[in-house]
Amino acid sequence: MITFESLGIEEGLLNSVKALGFTQPTPIQEKAIPVLLQGTKDFIGLAQTGTGKTAAFGLPLLQLINKDDRFPQALIVCPTRELCLQITNDLNTFKNKKANCIVTAVYGGTSISMQIRDLKKGTHIVVATPGRLIDLIERKAINLEKIHYVVLDEADEMLNMGFKEDIEFILKNTPNRQSTWLFSATMPAEIRQVSKRYMNTPYEITIGKTNAGAANIDHQYYATQHHNRYEVLKRIIDFNPGIYGIVFARTKADTQDIAERLTREGYDIDAIHGDLTQQQRDKVMGLFRDRSIQLLIATDVAARGIDVTGITHVINYELPDDVEVYTHRSGRTGRAGKSGISVSIVTPKEIYRLRQIERILNGKVHKMDVPTGKDVCRKQFFHFIDKMLQADISHGQYETYLPTLREKFGDIDKEEILQRVAALEFDRFLKYYENAADLNMRGDERRGERRGERAERPSSPRDRDTSGRSFGGGGSYQRLFVNLGTKDGFYKASFLQFILDMSDLKKEVLGRIDMKEMTSWIEIEPSAGKKMIKAIDGKNYRGRKIRMNDAESGGGRK
Repeated sequence: MITFESLGIEEGLLNSVKALGFTQPTPIQEKAIPVLLQGTKDFIGLAQTGTGKTAAFGLPLLQLINKDDRFPQALIVCPTRELCLQITNDLNTFKNKKANCIVTAVYGGTSISMQIRDLKKGTHIVVATPGRLIDLIERKAINLEKIHYVVLDEADEMLNMGFKEDIEFILKNTPNRQSTWLFSATMPAEIRQVSKRYMNTPYEITIGKTNAGAANIDHQYYATQHHNRYEVLKRIIDFNPGIYGIVFARTKADTQDIAERLTREGYDIDAIHGDLTQQQRDKVMGLFRDRSIQLLIATDVAARGIDVTGITHVINYELPDDVEVYTHRSGRTGRAGKSGISVSIVTPKEIYRLRQIERILNGKVHKMDVPTGKDVCRKQFFHFIDKMLQADISHGQYETYLPTLREKFGDIDKEEILQRVAALEFDRFLKYYENAADLNMRGDERRGERRGERAERPSSPRDRDTSGRSFGGGGSYQRLFVNLGTKDGFYKASFLQFILDMSDLKKEVLGRIDMKEMTSWIEIEPSAGKKMIKAIDGKNYRGRKIRMNDAESGGGRK
């Protein structure tokens, strides 16, 4: 059996690993650690989330740094604040009693002056999000010239969020690195380009099939008509009592709408999206982690970096536009060896996209029948009975009330008492589902499903730009001017996220974004231009009125 000791991990770290209950390394750890401990090889590790990547690069880093030199020797770059904090916490747990090893997290959404003070005190390992790190570099608040090791974690996520230029800027500012370690779930062309430009014959390993979903995740879908989506979502939730999961929606407006409707109907849920402040987001995530809320409704952007254990279900309210995003969504469940379920609500027009997902997964997404009202009530009833039988009554003073209970119930027999208990618990369910409709697609609708599959096949190459995106219509972009730029604290990635969150548009409608200090120009499909202007023009950003208009019609000529 392979052990951490046989991989070359030193005794101090071995004690920490044993204390955490790790008995043997995961496949990514087994293959990566011996290579990374050399400290001189560039490395690419392709593996899904939840496979133990943090320990795979964290343990070698903790062993390689010189604790006597109190300056940044290792840099870990990751896409989100949540992941940044998670990696920092993990490293602090791994190091345990390793004296004077300091790990510092730097990320947006909190005081930069506090982080600068922490860096000035001295540190060994910096964990950073791209935007905040670049801010610190430009302020000359961090010196990366003595960085020996650079780790790019969730590299594909960073590229999806538009951080390609930021990553290249960071790599250019670490000129003396001895090795670069890149970890990713997928390997798009942009990552391959970065690796060729900045890495020297990297040692590459793949755990499982590239892009494949985790083996312990059951992929399911429910086929229904578009107008039945919400009711199907409720059926799925009600049919899975004890569910603990994330529902992915397309836009922040969708998340808010779903959350408000479910809250009104008594479900323990909350939403995260781009409009939340960091404080509000932290509060929601705290409630979700301690299971005070059962479900989190989220957009892909807002959910990036979330790593919560024990998630039983991921529900795709709609399939993502980018099929690779599906693997990131589904990877939130089935972690640390546990099983999980990834559920999609699919309309006829989305069937072709489902087939693309199956090709990426190298497996089948199982078709499920939408539960009937009777199915839901039966499932809820037996769940309640199981809960009642498992209830711990040993610590209460219930015997004090038994005489009163016996007197109150008098001659009522046990069967009637059970019926009354069930009625109290299930009256709402029984009434709601008494005349519940069949939400499954009928035979004639399934013919429409096949038509939808044909209709959604990709358009011809001449209808696409160089990135492979389809044009909405004629094939030319409208150009918008906006009086926001890098002086406002934006980089391309954060600016892209800002305008998409403000307008509720998809990134596919955008072309090039050209940013200057005080102004920016945005290429957008003509059909979406008016919506973006209406959503953003006249709003305020940090006390300044935003001006957005058509660049060709005045006010915004370059």
